[in-house]
Parts: sequence; C-alpha cells; structure tokens
Amino acid sequence: MKNSKFLLGIAAAGVISLALTGCAGDRTGGSTGGGGGDEAGGIVGVAMPTQQSERWIADGDNVKSQLEELGYEVDLQYANDDIPTQVAQIENMISSGAEALIIASIDGTTLTDVLQQAADAGIPVIAYDRLINGSPNVDYYTTFDNFQVGVQQATSLLIGMGVFDENGERTDAAGPFNVELFAGSPDDNNATFFFNGAMSVIQPLIDDGTLVVPSGQTDFEQVAILRWLPETAQERMENILTIIGDTQIDGVLSPYDGLSIGIISALTSGGYSTDALPVITGQDAEVGSVKSIIAGEQYSTIFKDTRLLAEQAVAMVDALLQGEEPEVNDTETYDNGEKIVPSYLLESTIVTVDNYEEVLIGSGYYTAEDLQ
Repeated sequence: MKNSKFLLGIAAAGVISLALTGCAGDRTGGSTGGGGGDEAGGIVGVAMPTQQSERWIADGDNVKSQLEELGYEVDLQYANDDIPTQVAQIENMISSGAEALIIASIDGTTLTDVLQQAADAGIPVIAYDRLINGSPNVDYYTTFDNFQVGVQQATSLLIGMGVFDENGERTDAAGPFNVELFAGSPDDNNATFFFNGAMSVIQPLIDDGTLVVPSGQTDFEQVAILRWLPETAQERMENILTIIGDTQIDGVLSPYDGLSIGIISALTSGGYSTDALPVITGQDAEVGSVKSIIAGEQYSTIFKDTRLLAEQAVAMVDALLQGEEPEVNDTETYDNGEKIVPSYLLESTIVTVDNYEEVLIGSGYYTAEDLQ
C-alpha cells in the first residue's frame, strides 16, 4: 500500500511555472518581470529566520537574486532562530535606509515595536510565508494555502496506509490503524493552519474508530515542536515509543521534513527496520527527505516552490516602490489580531516516489544528480 500512486492535490508539473530563468536545477529563479529594472534602485531589507534549514537558505537566495535582477540593493540577514537578533537586524535595516522590508519572522508576535519604527519611517512591510501577528503595520502577506497543505499531508498519510485510494476516496480498510501526530512550532502562525487542515481530514476517522492515537496525544499543544527542531521531534517520538510499548505504529503525521528525519531516527533506534517504517509525511521537499522517499523510508512530502514564493514577494515590493498596488487573491483569511492582512496564496503539491521526477526534476527545482 505504501507504493500506491495518487494524484489528489498534485498540480501537474506543466502547471508549475517554468518562466523562471536559469539552467535546470537553478533554484534561484529569475526575473519577476516587474517594472523595476535599472530604474528601481533602493535598498530592500530581507529578514530570514535561520540557516539551519536548507529551505530558508533557498528562500533568501531566491528573494535576493530576483530583487537584484530588478536593480535593488539587498540587505539579507539570517537570525539563527534568535528573536532579539532578528529584531536588531530589522532595526539596522531601518536605520540603514531600507525602502521596504520582507520578513519571515521567527515568532510572529514579537515584532510589534520594530514594525512601528518601520511605519514611522514610511517603510512598507511584506510578511513572507509566516504571518506577523499583533501589528497593524504589516502591509501584505504572501504564503502558500497552509490549510490545504495540512489537508494534503493528511490525505497522503491515509493513502499511504490504504485508508484512502489514489483518488482520495475511502477504501474498505476498516482498521483500526495506529497513528501518531506531530505539529510545528507554536510560535509560527502557519503551524496551526497545517495542523487544523490535517485534522479536518483525520479527526472524523479518529471519531469513527478507523484511526487510533496510541499515545492519546491529539491536542496541538501536546504535539507541537518548538522551533521545528528535528532533535525535539526525535525526543518526543522516543518518549511515545516508551509510552506505547509494543504497539505498532502504522502512520505518523509529520508537518515538516526536518521533523520527519528526527522521527525516522527515533523509530529505527526503537526497533523499526528501514524497510518497514510507518507511513511518514513531511513538507518542503528538502533533499535529504526526497532521498529518503526514494529509498522507501519517508512516504511523502509537500512541495512548495520557493522560487514562486520569492517571485510573489519581490513583485509585491516592486509594485509598492513603483507606487502601484500589489496583486492579492485573499482578503479574508489572515487576521493577525489587528487587521486582515491582504494576501497572495500559492498552491502546493504532494510528492511521493511515484511523481518526484515529474514534479521536482521536471520543474527544474532539482537535478537528478541532486537526488543521488
């Protein structure tokens, strides 16, 4: 059942934008086609949370290269998941004359004061992938449809276990199937969207007895992993194995590839063989996890094309600095506690061993050599 094909939620590779320039495997993307060009100029501050994840390194590189192609000077900073460092970096960007800020926050509730400084200086702020909460001074937000990401994770989990067929329809598999649940960092607004999306699919099956959570841990607060740290996920999985004893786990909902690696490490240390692991999900299509999928260990991941996310953030900044209104496609969902932040949501794609070549290599996100 773990090798069953499925198409639900998968955007055809041809739909993924190939307008991004560069040779195959160039993850830095290309020009947004905006109106900046050589006439743009000015400094744009880009604050990223950490370099501990290859995903955020790619995001930073993508945003920087695309802004530079439009003629902007870029101040790109990584805060290594330290909140005071990120605040200080943004303050420095403001004092150094940044004309716009793109911020992927570490904790979306801790930037109120520094964003007021930006507003006082007339600097527009784009929240990048993670919503910044508690401040009226967030002008726009660009991300993926994070609730749908969670739906895709849960759907792929259930397909992998044979509860759903390849079209996402219920099979006659009655179970019960034993699953354990993980969620992302509680200070990341996206984590609750991922979890709520997944639970919209999973909870009805817990209620009817098809799925059982042997640890009994189903609340977000119980399953969340602070800062998305793999070692924390590994430790929690080890504790779960101690709690449940000889009970075999059929599936693990993991919201991020880094956590999946920690979970797999705990399972293999706890007696599971690599060719008989539970169905394990993920997110971000990081190289290590894609290789794990190819090897038959991790079952799935969610591909979020960071080139397109960077392209949208850059287009927003360029429009604002050209005196134009950025394009948005959601003006209802993202309430940061002070305002509904106008947003642009991108689509994501389920990836398994059956379609990784088409989706990841075919789109030029990776080369075949990257995944060897």
